[in-house]
Amino acid sequence: MASFTIEGGHLLSGTIKPQGAKNEALQVICASLLTDEKVVIRNIPDIRDVNNLIQLLRDIGVKVNRLSHSDYAFQADELNLDYLESDAFVKSCAELRGSVLMIGPLLARMGKAIITQPGGDKIGRRRLDTHFLGFKKLGAKFKHIEGRSVYEIEAQKLKGTFMLLDEASVTGTANIIMAAVFAKGTTTIYNAACEPYIQQLCHLLNQMGAKISGIASNLLTIVGVDRLHGADHKILPDMIEVGSFIGMAAVCGDGIRIQDVSVKDLGIIPDAFRRLGVKIKVDGDDLVIPRQKHYEIPSFIDGTIMTLADAPWPGLTPDLLSVLIVVATQARGSVLFHQKMFESRLFFVDKLIDMGAQIILCDPHRAVVVGHDRKITLRGGRMSSPDIRAGIALLIAAMSANGTSRIENIEQIDRGYENIEARLNALGARIRRN
Repeated sequence: MASFTIEGGHLLSGTIKPQGAKNEALQVICASLLTDEKVVIRNIPDIRDVNNLIQLLRDIGVKVNRLSHSDYAFQADELNLDYLESDAFVKSCAELRGSVLMIGPLLARMGKAIITQPGGDKIGRRRLDTHFLGFKKLGAKFKHIEGRSVYEIEAQKLKGTFMLLDEASVTGTANIIMAAVFAKGTTTIYNAACEPYIQQLCHLLNQMGAKISGIASNLLTIVGVDRLHGADHKILPDMIEVGSFIGMAAVCGDGIRIQDVSVKDLGIIPDAFRRLGVKIKVDGDDLVIPRQKHYEIPSFIDGTIMTLADAPWPGLTPDLLSVLIVVATQARGSVLFHQKMFESRLFFVDKLIDMGAQIILCDPHRAVVVGHDRKITLRGGRMSSPDIRAGIALLIAAMSANGTSRIENIEQIDRGYENIEARLNALGARIRRN
C-alpha cells in the first residue's frame, strides 16, 4: 500500500491546469460501446478509475488506440460476448464502480447485460435502484443467476416510455439515456440529473446520431434511432479538481492561477468558496486566487450561522464538502456543513480534529467548523485516505500543517487525481510518494 510523506508549511505559487473530468470520462468512454464505428475522446485523465475502465473495455474486445497522452480512439466492432458472461468480467466489474455505466449501452446494443454490485468509495449507501427501475420502465427483465451474486438483464427490444426518476442520480440518468437511444419510440425522463457531464454525454450522443432534447434541464426527451456512428469529443476540465485547487490556494497558496477551468461549467462552486471569505478573480477562463492573511466567513443576512449543504446540480456538489471543511478550519468565523446525500462522508473530520481543527461532528450528516483564523496551525500527523475526496482534503490539510504528515492508502487519491504529487511539487509543495 503506497503512502505520501508531506512536509507541511510551504507556501504554493504558480499556475496549475486541471485534468479532464473523471465523471464525464467514465460516461463517454462507455458510450463508445453504442456503435461499431470509431469514437475519439480527448482530454481523458490518466487516473486509476479511468484506466481500469479502459482496460475492462479492452478485455471485452474493444479496440483501444492511445493517440496521445490524453486522447484515445475506441472501436467496439468485435465485442467478446462470451467474456461478458464470464466470472472474470463479473469480478472486474465488482472492483470498479464506473463499470455500472456499461450496463445501459450493452443492454441497448446487445440486448443483454450482467449486473453485479460495483466497487468504489465507501461513503455510505449508494443504491442502484434508479438505474434498474429505469431499465424496467424501458421493458428490460431481470433474472437472478443461481450460485453467482449477479443478475442478468435482458430486453429483445427496448420501448420508449415516460419515467419520473425517484432521485436525480447522475450515473442512473446517464445509464438510462444510453439505454434509451435505441428504444423504439420516445422516452421522456423527468427529474433527470443535469450536471455538465450529463450535458456533455448528451452532446456526444447527438453528435453520434441520437435525438436528445431538453439538454441542461431535468426533463429530457429521447427519440429512439436504429444506429449510431462515430464521433470526436473533448472532455471538460474536472470541476472537482478545480474546486480542490481553489481550496489548496486558500489554505496554503501564495498566489495561484488555475488555468482553463471552463468557468461557465463550474456552477455554484466558486461562490461556495466565496461564502467562506475566499477571494477569487475570474480572468478569461482562468481563476486567480491571491494570498490572503485572513478570510472571514460572513453570517446570513438575519445573523444566523453560515450553512453550506450539498444538493443535486445546479446545487453544490457533495464531492467538494471535504475540501470546503479544510478551508473553513483556517477561516475567521463558524460554519455548519450539512452533507445530505451520503451518511458516512463526514467521518474523516476525526483526522482533522487530531490535527488540531475545531470541529463538532453533530451526527453523520452535519458538522460545525469553528475557524482558527490562522491563529492555530494544524499539526502534522499520520492518517489514511478513506475515499478520493477526503484523501485530497487531508492532503491539503497536511500541506498547510506544521511538521511532517503521512497519508496511507493513497491509491484512493490516485483514483481521481492525475500525478498529483508532481503537479503540486511544481508549485512548491514537499510531497514524497513511498
